[in-house]
Amino acid sequence: MNLPQDSPETPVPPLSSADTALEGRASSPVQAEGSSADASGHGESTNVSHLLEAQPTALIPAPPDPAWNGWDVLRLVFITIVALFAGVFAALFISRWRFFPHTALGEIARIPLVVIAGQALAYLLILAYMYVLVTRERGRSDFLAAIHWNWPSNIAGYLLLGFVLSLALQGLAHFLPIPKELPIDSFFRTPAEAWALGILSVTLAPLMEELFFRGFLYPVLARSVGLPVAVFLTALPFALLHGAQLGFAWGPVVVIFLVGMVLTMVRAKTNSVAAGVLIHMAYNGTITVAMFAATDGFRHLEKLNQ
Repeated sequence: MNLPQDSPETPVPPLSSADTALEGRASSPVQAEGSSADASGHGESTNVSHLLEAQPTALIPAPPDPAWNGWDVLRLVFITIVALFAGVFAALFISRWRFFPHTALGEIARIPLVVIAGQALAYLLILAYMYVLVTRERGRSDFLAAIHWNWPSNIAGYLLLGFVLSLALQGLAHFLPIPKELPIDSFFRTPAEAWALGILSVTLAPLMEELFFRGFLYPVLARSVGLPVAVFLTALPFALLHGAQLGFAWGPVVVIFLVGMVLTMVRAKTNSVAAGVLIHMAYNGTITVAMFAATDGFRHLEKLNQ
């Protein structure tokens, strides 16, 4: 499989909000060369045209890349936390109003379908804020260009890479201490819950994780600390984000950290967030399909703990 050979983004020094113009000065105006006027008066008109052409042209400052900074990323983290709470609480109250009118909110909060619905709603709210941050607050009219979405030409190749990565790391997991029961297993008690989580894991979840970690966080880190450190510092919180679902058992957390390393290196190599999304979707999809096959179409979920 041939990966695109796009060169990675070149980190540039951080810019403050005032550093929106290129350093240096505009070039001095070109002096028009006057020609002697002839008897018919054409020389004067020629001199005028030269003078008009000699007017200085202002340099258009190159916008910083990325358009956002570390404080914007921290604000995005805060908005994400607020959106997750708001999404889950909205799902709780809607579920109680429509489906569980006589059930306590604490009991409803333990229903995986409600939590998944709240998380999906939160993802949509976060996506909307990301768009506002880039286009309205930072003045980039093209959201996809600003985050370096950059659809790769070889889509099938990246899907295959995600499939191979999933098989390889699941093979590695057999040599690591993986607990038989993990907190995320509670989301696989019924077929409906398994379907809901499976769909989320191959759609909104990889999209939003790649947008945040590889779209927003990585370029800020690369600009500040350089590419190698940025790859590590992007993969680490990516792994910790999944820690609660994995009971912070070091074996599965290491696997997720390696996934984050690969995804960030692909982002750096290809200059494409979309490439990481494709790999991430294929990685999660491979695990979901394997679970689907192992449980007879999610009909015998008890087999997951055997």
